[in-house]
Amino acid sequence: MPFAAQLAVTAAVVLAVLLAAFVVGVRTGRHRGVDVAWGLAFAAVGLTGCGLTGGRGLLATVLVTVWGVRLAAHLWWRARGAGEDPRYAAMLSRAPGSRSYALRKVYLLQALIVWFVSLPVQAATRLPSPTPALAAAGTALWAVGLAFEAVADAQLARFQADPAHHGQLLTTGLRSWTRHPNYFGDACVWWGLTLPVLGTPAGWALLPCPLLMTWLLAFGSGKPMLERRLGATRPGWAEYAARTSPFLPLPPRGPRK
Repeated sequence: MPFAAQLAVTAAVVLAVLLAAFVVGVRTGRHRGVDVAWGLAFAAVGLTGCGLTGGRGLLATVLVTVWGVRLAAHLWWRARGAGEDPRYAAMLSRAPGSRSYALRKVYLLQALIVWFVSLPVQAATRLPSPTPALAAAGTALWAVGLAFEAVADAQLARFQADPAHHGQLLTTGLRSWTRHPNYFGDACVWWGLTLPVLGTPAGWALLPCPLLMTWLLAFGSGKPMLERRLGATRPGWAEYAARTSPFLPLPPRGPRK
């Protein structure tokens, strides 16, 4: 199959996953499920590309599938019984009740981002196998990112399970070194998935993919939106933000609390 045809197939797969999530969102009246579909769509892209090429790009496929399924499972567990995500509530308040607006702004946009950001994984099924050094370095960076996400999720779940912490801000653990360990981990995952293909002549053309993901996390729909909400709802946010690195893990400034 030509690579262009493979790209068309993976685009259709991503669209199918996000449209299924849209149907669920309309039926339940909650669109936060798109976050679960986000991780599953990345995994579906990897599995589809690997299957279409007879198992090529297996390392990238395994890594993206493990990351995507873990993320989807965690977000599904966290969302059980919860109301709408404040991000989507604010976004959809601009066109209340409009299904077409929700489809365009939430689902189709994310489908396009998934397909574009996953291009390094898709290219791994076509480009020459990476050198052992690049494969090891990429896997190590991916593992750092996955560990940051998993540990940060576990720390937050344990903190929120204590009723005494209701409405409070978690400032210990990984969050004493970076205000957004999950977003930092996510960036590491995608740079780790891209690094192996950079050793090929065509690989450098894929740099915009992790760059876009990093920009979205640090400057787009990730960190800025979350910080606005935390600043408005969590006491002590300003003091915490003043002493804690905004993205990259760094020693906290001043005494930890």
